[in-house]
Amino acid sequence: MAMSRTIWLLLLLLWSGALRGQEDRATARETAGAGGATGAAAEEGRPARTWLEAQIALTRRGFSCGSIDGKAGPQTRAALRVFQAHEGLRANGVLDNATAEALALRGPDFAQREVTAADLARLQPLASTWLGKSRQRALAHESILEMFAEESHAHPALVRELNPGIDWARVGEGAWVTLPDVTREAPPPDARAARVLVFIGERMLQALDEDGRVLAHFPVSIARYVEKRPLGSLKVTVVIPDPDYTFAPDNFPESAEARELGQKLILAPGPNNPVGVAWIGLDRPGYGIHGAPEPEKVGRTESHGCFRLANPDARLLLELAWVGMPVEVLE
Repeated sequence: MAMSRTIWLLLLLLWSGALRGQEDRATARETAGAGGATGAAAEEGRPARTWLEAQIALTRRGFSCGSIDGKAGPQTRAALRVFQAHEGLRANGVLDNATAEALALRGPDFAQREVTAADLARLQPLASTWLGKSRQRALAHESILEMFAEESHAHPALVRELNPGIDWARVGEGAWVTLPDVTREAPPPDARAARVLVFIGERMLQALDEDGRVLAHFPVSIARYVEKRPLGSLKVTVVIPDPDYTFAPDNFPESAEARELGQKLILAPGPNNPVGVAWIGLDRPGYGIHGAPEPEKVGRTESHGCFRLANPDARLLLELAWVGMPVEVLE
């Protein structure tokens, strides 16, 4: 009898948890449809009570959670801890009342974005081979879903969830899409970092001001092999938006195509370029901080040696970086 009660209690708890999850997702969709808070509450700011709201608020302030997905994953908790320390709060990665109040959301949580003819014109299928990519005029987004997800720092799965009525295979000009509103509040447009710190163990990169305060925080992918991680003091030698990419077969020993090609190739700029939308070169040959395709994988996968950021994060760091800026790579 006791065993039967225990089983029923466990089933009830599991059912309650699933129901709460469904209610949270439904609330997010309803809030998105309404555009979030408006009026005085929007102007004064309101506490970020859900993880989705917290991710939006953190992203607006330059504390990147990776791809916004509404979940309390490791990258989100890491960003929250850095924000808490920045605000003088207990850095525990918990969305408690004090943290929710500090993450004051101003303006709507979501924005409506129209699909335009210009958006559709920029789309382009991506070749599956290095040689094929080298023959393309641009390595652009392949779909509106990919474009809009990256634009709003969001995981494609969240964009789908916020827009259940959209057929992404047939979305056309004039369609309206609900996206997280990540209009930047900080750092200011004229901000410049004094230095950058890369933490290998935590897989995070931070831009600091002259007082050592965090201007921006990002998840980062690091080299798979320890011997390819450039520990110590480095400096920025070049800052390039929308770079092209030189494919060198020696850097891809695992690729059968690279071994067969035996020659370097130049790949055109674009968000699906291997270095994404930004290149911040370092004073060690071949090393740099750069963007990356598939932003949702940054910090979860490993690189061949450089430091990879999600494309939106790389664009922000590009604004803060300058030739000669110190970069410290720490264990």
